[in-house]
Amino acid sequence: MRQFTPSFTRTLLASATAVLVGATAFSAQAETRVTYKSASAGTAYYQMGVELSEAIRKGTDGDIQLTLEESQGSVQNVMEVMARQGNYVFTTPPGLVKSAMAGDGPFAERQSPRFQEIRGLFPIPAITMHFVVAGGEGVIGIEDLEDKHILIGRGTFGAREAERYLELFDMMDRVRVASAEIGSGPDALKNGQIDAFVTASSFPTPNVIETAASMSISLVSLTDEQIEQTGAARQTIPAGTYSGVDQDVETTSLPVIAYTTTGMDDDTAYTLTKTFWERRDAMAEETAWWGSITHDMVGNIAGSLHPGAVRYYDEAGIEIPDELR
Repeated sequence: MRQFTPSFTRTLLASATAVLVGATAFSAQAETRVTYKSASAGTAYYQMGVELSEAIRKGTDGDIQLTLEESQGSVQNVMEVMARQGNYVFTTPPGLVKSAMAGDGPFAERQSPRFQEIRGLFPIPAITMHFVVAGGEGVIGIEDLEDKHILIGRGTFGAREAERYLELFDMMDRVRVASAEIGSGPDALKNGQIDAFVTASSFPTPNVIETAASMSISLVSLTDEQIEQTGAARQTIPAGTYSGVDQDVETTSLPVIAYTTTGMDDDTAYTLTKTFWERRDAMAEETAWWGSITHDMVGNIAGSLHPGAVRYYDEAGIEIPDELR
């Protein structure tokens, strides 16, 4: 049998190690990392981010990894387009993208040409307005908020919408508005520091489930006339969605879209969009809110779609409006 010298053996081992290191480096390079900016921890949209991250990991065999980041709201998500590079995905109502591109609303004082680079990918479950009130009545009217101490949050879509509704229905001067972040709402309600809080999230939303499980709550239900006054879409929260709320709750909702920018390459946008739709039914089996997503909701996207997303929709035979191309 041929005997190898110690120096030859060391050389062989070094070569094998180099090959393994090279293979590992190649594998790491092949993995695409995407930042996903969602919402505050404890909200439905943060949980959706967790679920979506896992769905993308499974659907791509780990080739795309979504790193979930907490956010204080949709305005922040859009604002960060100014500084983010590469694979940045964020969620927001399409109206805020329109405002960013037009340089008005919350973006009037902070305009940026980067906002013109925003591109749509796919819809996610709609934002649903919840007015959560201490007490076991189950369903109440918005006028029943009179003299109550209510937390609506700061800087989020839900906070702005809650303020708009209170003003619209002449309630702003008849309630006390707490100055605190929306994430503290459930604990503050349980501790008796406030009488109500507002959260804008898809239902069933975790912070309301948690609150209803530990104390008696009621939800504000709007009349047909009030819903029409808001100009928003009607949304029914079915009876029994939350413990102790045994009647349907009529409220409003707003579309939400997963966006990226032109900084994302076409193949990554294509794979993300394709994997989302292919995993939608599996996600819906785990959490009901994903079952509300339909192909026609693509039409809610403001601006235009990412070319990679367009490629998937065309391949799948999903109709998209010409203005989104």
